[in-house]
Amino acid sequence: MGLKTGKFGGTSVADARKLQQVKAIVEADPERRYVVPSAPGKRTPDDVKVTDMLYACQKRGSAGEPADKVFQPIRERYLEIIKDLGLGLDLNPYLDEVCERLSVGAGADYAASRGEYLNGLVVADLLGYEFVDPADIVHFDAQGRFDPERTQDSVSKRLAGIPRAVIPGFYGALPDGSIKTFSRGGSDISGAIVARGTGSDVYENWTDVSGLLMADPRIVENPRTIDVLTYRELRELAYMGATVLHDEAIFPVRQAGIPVHIRSTDTPDKEGTRIIRDMGDTPPSGQITGIAGRKDFTIIALEKTLMNAELGFGRRLLDVLERHEVSWEHIPSGIDSLSVVVKDSELGDKLETVVAEIQKVCEPDSIETYPNIALIATVGRGMSHIPGMSGCLFGALAGAGVNVRMIDQGSSELNIIVGVEAAEFEVAVRAIYDAFVG
Repeated sequence: MGLKTGKFGGTSVADARKLQQVKAIVEADPERRYVVPSAPGKRTPDDVKVTDMLYACQKRGSAGEPADKVFQPIRERYLEIIKDLGLGLDLNPYLDEVCERLSVGAGADYAASRGEYLNGLVVADLLGYEFVDPADIVHFDAQGRFDPERTQDSVSKRLAGIPRAVIPGFYGALPDGSIKTFSRGGSDISGAIVARGTGSDVYENWTDVSGLLMADPRIVENPRTIDVLTYRELRELAYMGATVLHDEAIFPVRQAGIPVHIRSTDTPDKEGTRIIRDMGDTPPSGQITGIAGRKDFTIIALEKTLMNAELGFGRRLLDVLERHEVSWEHIPSGIDSLSVVVKDSELGDKLETVVAEIQKVCEPDSIETYPNIALIATVGRGMSHIPGMSGCLFGALAGAGVNVRMIDQGSSELNIIVGVEAAEFEVAVRAIYDAFVG
């Protein structure tokens, strides 16, 4: 298959047993030459992540209080892992340095990054790989913005001479050398950066699930795994709430056209999910790729006779939202009607003020608001070119007694989005899944 970069999430590196699985996976394929580990995650549902413990230490240090006692469980966690793995690594000098810096008020980014840093040292010793500190090769500018071009150049040059390396995820450094973390999907971003910088043929993302599921398992019992999907489909599903892997976190490999393979450390023999650039000349199959959705939206619906002939009507509406710093999600429209769908988190307590200003500026014949709306996206390649897809979807919802409050099918040919009452969200998702997947 060629050169591979593997990112291992927090649950995959939570303890010695998990790390032995990681070692077995890496050694099973000599092409797995670059490894990006996260900080140790939860070992049990009621366990505490190492990163959360480090935040607690940082908070104590910032308040001018000693962090030693709070840091002790972190020290014990790593030393237990090393002992159980039978390693000769002396991690105490590194642990001492981290504890000391947190005790004198090191920042939150430094604290957040140390779980990955310390675990990277352990994983490098376990595998016999060289340790490379991402602070030396992952760059942010003085304003804290990620510098992708400089980073990719540094990663390519540094790793070109290192045949096998462990590079911790989640962080890099500012121009002055201080630590800076990524805000979202940090370790996934790091893995993608390393995959692109090394010219990997595949970016493997190892986690606690054996791939992306076609629907939320909390709603649909035992949903099927998605075998393969495109980056565009991933973006649609991630935007609507599918959380295993965020499309923005893998932008470096998407840009380079490197496929992503999501797999489980617990079941490495399962194929998982492959994410690729496109399907080439493969015609649409008529099957959906997945279903995802979110609650907590509000619809602001306007009606006005001859709205379509009134120049600037839509612009004035959106200007009101912009002035109040409210971003919109969808704008379904008719000849004399227009609705705007907004996240409740964006509106906050501004709804009445926004509606009053829309009334003043746009002078609609009527304006109504519909809170407690959920959006559901049914995603699949070429959906608009397959006869009967929409009929199947709306027939399923009607059969389940679900009232559709909004319909939006864009020109992307990838999805059909419906708005339903939040109370009917789970029923609607199950109805759609049963209609298309069974």
